Amino acid sequence: MYSMFDLLFETPSYRPVYVISDSEMKELKKSQHQEELDEIKTQKVRLEDAFKAQLKHLEEREKEVKKELKVLSASKDK
Repeated sequence: MYSMFDLLFETPSYRPVYVISDSEMKELKKSQHQEELDEIKTQKVRLEDAFKAQLKHLEEREKEVKKELKVLSASKDK
């Protein structure tokens, strides 16, 4: 029967090392950069959509408040 102590010292404490060619490294970096660029574009679209929705909400609320102010001003003048 093994203890946790045995498992700790039997497990290698290093990470595996992978060797790839320069061209493979270049392709890997290229694909990683492309993925990052795609994610940036996706986030940009989401932010722009959220901004437009918030702007629309604020504009609608502004109209409502202006309408309520007119009603209140008209009733005050009478």
